[in-house]
Amino acid sequence: MNEAILNKCEELMQKGSSSFYQAFRGLPSPRREAVYVIYAFCRMIDDSVDEPEQSPYTIHEIHHLFSQLEEAEGHFIWPALRWLFTSFPHLDKGPFFRQMDGQLTDLKVTHYTTMEELEHYCYLVAGTVGEMLLPVLRDDNGAEVAINGIALGKGMQIVNIIRDVGEDRARARRYVPLELMEKHGYSEQDWANGVVDERFKAIIHELKAAALGWFRIGMDRLDTYPTESAFAIELAAAFYSTILHAVERNDYDVYTKRAFVSDELKLEMLGAIVKRYPMLAYQASRTAVS
Repeated sequence: MNEAILNKCEELMQKGSSSFYQAFRGLPSPRREAVYVIYAFCRMIDDSVDEPEQSPYTIHEIHHLFSQLEEAEGHFIWPALRWLFTSFPHLDKGPFFRQMDGQLTDLKVTHYTTMEELEHYCYLVAGTVGEMLLPVLRDDNGAEVAINGIALGKGMQIVNIIRDVGEDRARARRYVPLELMEKHGYSEQDWANGVVDERFKAIIHELKAAALGWFRIGMDRLDTYPTESAFAIELAAAFYSTILHAVERNDYDVYTKRAFVSDELKLEMLGAIVKRYPMLAYQASRTAVS
């Protein structure tokens, strides 16, 4: 594999998600590079729908080219994906196609009615990422812990939805389910006006509870992963769950303020979590000395 191609995937991840990049960059090779490739492809799928003017392909073109991956040319992602599936033969293409199905949903469904509908969407666009990563992060195909990887992805997507309420509204999308809004007496006009009050905070609390519930499932059986993989997953989950605290610090104004986790706080979390992984802490200290 051309190292420059994998470097391009790494650059996309570093630019697109500093949290994920910082969490997974410590993985050993080739797991690390595989995560970069998966992220880069998922980013391309997402951008083809959310920022089509910036995307080299439409979602339909991506689907077609991925269906003929062995012959696909014209972009570095195709040889990168060929390397990925060769290097990790347990990896199934199914979750990649379902990821595309989820992104296609955004072209057809812009407003959600029930939590059940939202959960299915979260599976398609994020739970599938957990399925993609399992054979990469483990020494087996990850079948026994698939439910955990899927749950973690769904929890992260709910965090995304909470954080991006304002950005999604600007795209005329409402992922907050209508049934949840009606439960708390919050109207679609309130949503259109960006009203932040006790009713809206109650809605966010329920979504937060759903996300944290999926995080708890996602973190089960972490002891069955290789140490470096378990550490990366725990760190990524910590970075993401802390976004919820940032939402609270902004007094739940997710319409006009973007919640983010500072580099200083990420460093604190890194220090706290690495203490639970003595061998990694030892390796880090050796690296620092050298």
